[in-house]
Amino acid sequence: MSTHSIRLDAVTLVRGNQHVFEGLTLSLQEARIGLIGDNGAGKSSLFRLISGLDQPQHGRVTVHGLDTQADRKQLSKHVGLMFQNPDDQIIFPTVAEELAFSLTARGETRQAARQQARDFLARRGLEAWAARAVGELSQGQRQQVCLLALQISEPATLLLDEPFASLDLLSQARLAAQLEDGGHQIVVSTHLLEHVYDFERVLWLDQGKVRADGPGREVCEAYAENVRERVALERDRRA
Repeated sequence: MSTHSIRLDAVTLVRGNQHVFEGLTLSLQEARIGLIGDNGAGKSSLFRLISGLDQPQHGRVTVHGLDTQADRKQLSKHVGLMFQNPDDQIIFPTVAEELAFSLTARGETRQAARQQARDFLARRGLEAWAARAVGELSQGQRQQVCLLALQISEPATLLLDEPFASLDLLSQARLAAQLEDGGHQIVVSTHLLEHVYDFERVLWLDQGKVRADGPGREVCEAYAENVRERVALERDRRA
């Protein structure tokens, strides 16, 4: 098995009385992977399994050679998860402090981490952001800060859960450009299909199962057509 792969082997995840996944097997090795599907299809749950926040009742999840249960403490060095709401992720009052925290968590001294954070922002033309109060930033800018805080610690994989939600078109474009900055493997869950059309691989999840798996445009178009058919059927039933 490649040390740069994510594998789920016969994974079953039960939450309360709900079987979220049952016997799910996946291998995720591509550089750009999209996850699409209705709310409740299992996209966020898949991210929680890969990042070690949830553990399967059966089966095994392996991330870059690490077992998510036995090696859970090491996972944060290899996988970064960005939540849907940036306010659930940001802890510190200024941008530089937020980025520096990602480095102190990996063993850097506070002084060295803050300097690295300022240098990191400067290389991206964002040196003026270092002292900015996070509370004064727009939704899109806070999303950018969350992504920067993950990127600075250089995990092999970034898991982005609905990163474009609630963003205007300009903020979406900026965030999409930011995703291209770095050599991370990126897995994006989104309802905005245009952001994963050009991805080499997209998975359509449907009630915890993989309904389709293939090139981005092909899978996105199949899902969009399915949605149109369901809406038409609902309309006909009401008529």
